[in-house]
Amino acid sequence: MLILSSLNSRTGIVGRCFIGRVRTTASCNFPHVPSSGVASQNVRHWSNIPFMTMPLIRSHGKSFAHRSELKHAKRIVVKLGSAVVTRGDECGLALGRLASIVEQVSVLQNQGREMMIVTSGAVAFGKQRLRHEILLSQSVRQALHSGQNQLKDMQVPVLEARACAAAGQSGLMALYEAMFTQYSICAAQILVTNLDFHDEQKRRNLNGTLHELLRMNIVPIINTNDAVVPPPEPNSDLQGVISIKDNDSLAARLAVEMKADLLLVLSDVEGLFDSPPGSDDAKLIDIFYPGDQQSVTFGTKSRVGMGGMEAKVKAALWALQGGTSVVIANGTHPKISGHVITDIVEGKKVGTFFSEVKPAGPTVEQQAEMARAGRLAPPLLKRLSLSTAKLNSLAIGLRQIAASSQHSVGRVIRRTRIAKELELEQVTVPIGVLLVIFESRPDCLPQVSALAIASGNGLLLKGGKEASNTNQILYRLTQEALALHGVKDAVQLVNTREEVEDLCRLNKLIDLIIPRGSSQLVRDIQRAAKGIPVMGHSEGICHVYVDSEASVEKVTRIVRDSKCEYPAACNAMETLLIHRDVLRTPLFDQIIDMLRVEQVKIHAGPKFASYLTFSPSEVKSLRTEYGDLECCIEVVDGVQDAIDHIHKYGSSHTDAIITENEHTAEYFLQHVDSACVFWNSSTRFSDGYRFGLGAEVGISTARIHARGPVGIEGLLTTKWILRGENHVVSDFSEQGSKQYLHENLPVPHSDIN
Repeated sequence: MLILSSLNSRTGIVGRCFIGRVRTTASCNFPHVPSSGVASQNVRHWSNIPFMTMPLIRSHGKSFAHRSELKHAKRIVVKLGSAVVTRGDECGLALGRLASIVEQVSVLQNQGREMMIVTSGAVAFGKQRLRHEILLSQSVRQALHSGQNQLKDMQVPVLEARACAAAGQSGLMALYEAMFTQYSICAAQILVTNLDFHDEQKRRNLNGTLHELLRMNIVPIINTNDAVVPPPEPNSDLQGVISIKDNDSLAARLAVEMKADLLLVLSDVEGLFDSPPGSDDAKLIDIFYPGDQQSVTFGTKSRVGMGGMEAKVKAALWALQGGTSVVIANGTHPKISGHVITDIVEGKKVGTFFSEVKPAGPTVEQQAEMARAGRLAPPLLKRLSLSTAKLNSLAIGLRQIAASSQHSVGRVIRRTRIAKELELEQVTVPIGVLLVIFESRPDCLPQVSALAIASGNGLLLKGGKEASNTNQILYRLTQEALALHGVKDAVQLVNTREEVEDLCRLNKLIDLIIPRGSSQLVRDIQRAAKGIPVMGHSEGICHVYVDSEASVEKVTRIVRDSKCEYPAACNAMETLLIHRDVLRTPLFDQIIDMLRVEQVKIHAGPKFASYLTFSPSEVKSLRTEYGDLECCIEVVDGVQDAIDHIHKYGSSHTDAIITENEHTAEYFLQHVDSACVFWNSSTRFSDGYRFGLGAEVGISTARIHARGPVGIEGLLTTKWILRGENHVVSDFSEQGSKQYLHENLPVPHSDIN
């Protein structure tokens, strides 16, 4: 290995470039022009493997308005607080965290970004080193005579911070160099003081040095020269300029001086809270705007380091005013994927984002993507439409909900006399606050709102962007109706740019999540939910089994209705199972002719394909939800084979049998383990409105709480109410004077709450 060092006599800036041995390519990756004359500044190297990077070009001026724009940041300053780089004992470095940070910075650097690090840690590293030296410097005799117990209790004298910084700087930098070398990246150390920014010549020299390092694809690692820096003076900021009191102010000053696009301030808290993070009612602030300081109560400073959150906010606002976007986040326990730096740059909701512009709608990029999307697919258009027939059904369903909701909450469902004058009741109560996330079905909004109000639940609604305008109109109508009864705030439509995964983390505010949409949406919600139950179905793979004793007339009607009446619905048939004896019969020909007339594309299952000389396209998977005029046809040997197929490839949603044999039908109904199982009926009957529930919040394929179409009853839970007269458990012991009766009492048909 070779270490190159240089000293700038004017600024006192030390530059160190670390070159590791690799096979053919030096890790510093200095710009090189090949002899052919073709420029190669866009060619970077990972070890000895070259790869291309796309240049990131952004004119510095205003800060980014939205998180989604952070991916365009080219020049990024990462400030690592003392709590991030040091261990919990404040003596030594947190090597695992530091290695992860270096990896993330390297990834971004190799994407063509210009990364700079403002780091703490020299004092902690030096403290560890000096304590070790002090212990070693004691004579062996002194250590032996002190005794084992006294040796354990031996106290190291308090170490002066400047001495620790002097002893730790070289070791800290050597560690950074070794880590960055693993990614074929060169690092350079720069030590600064407040004077380097106030002296114009030194400031120009510093600026020039940093620009030259960035031009050569070197990561500058900057720290205050704590070995010589004087103690900070209170209120020493010059007019319009922040003075360097700590690494927070250093990072902000550096970001503005270098016209950085983004400043990431990593600490040991999730971000900025409206009150001290340890308090019970503290809430993380997602976006912080200038002028919001009055709404924030700052707590004590970090366990290590010089600055606290108040200093970070002051530095962040100063950088924001200078045109640099800022995010304050937790660098010790990242929340999303463990890669807090890259997560922030990707636009994920991590920490507190400082913005001068309050979001007023989608970004230009999103609008361009929406315009490019163009014509929507026919199934999506059908789900988005609110036809006259849909509105009529919606109105009837809402009236059904209103009629059935009179005594839904507070209804006594069980009464027991435990003992004389000791009666127990089980009554229905709301679940709490529901979060319903739905895609491209605007009629879902009034249905779910009605069910939530009828069951006494609060409701958060998050609709798909495809129906945002319709959702807004329906929500206003809902608010007008609720305002008449003073419960306008009980239903809320989330209109902000919140990501679904962020809503799923509100486990202290939300009691149940109900996703309504694609199977991918449901799976994403189930993965993202943090401690909140999710009720729903992941897929709607519904089967219709045509038995050997099926009626010709019933088969064509039921199969047509199950597949063609509304193919985009989750209760539409996706797989048609046919008894092998039905093949090569007039019934089979009629089924195929009907599907052809309805323009249904047929995919052949493996067994069905084996019967045909020229078969349709063979199905890629027997577990497919088409959501369109497509279906799979497969052959089975009998009812048990059909049941086995459904259990293996189905989704426990809705499955039906068509047969005239009552014994076969009952066997199917009892043995198919799905939420809804039908005999001689279309799968499309699996619906809250058609079941007489008025509407549904979704169809649950779970096996606890609620299953099938979920109406008012599925949105209620229960609690136990015990009414006694000076009763204690000890009275019912062997030596007690009372006995348990446990008599069932009649339940009233209705209760007045």
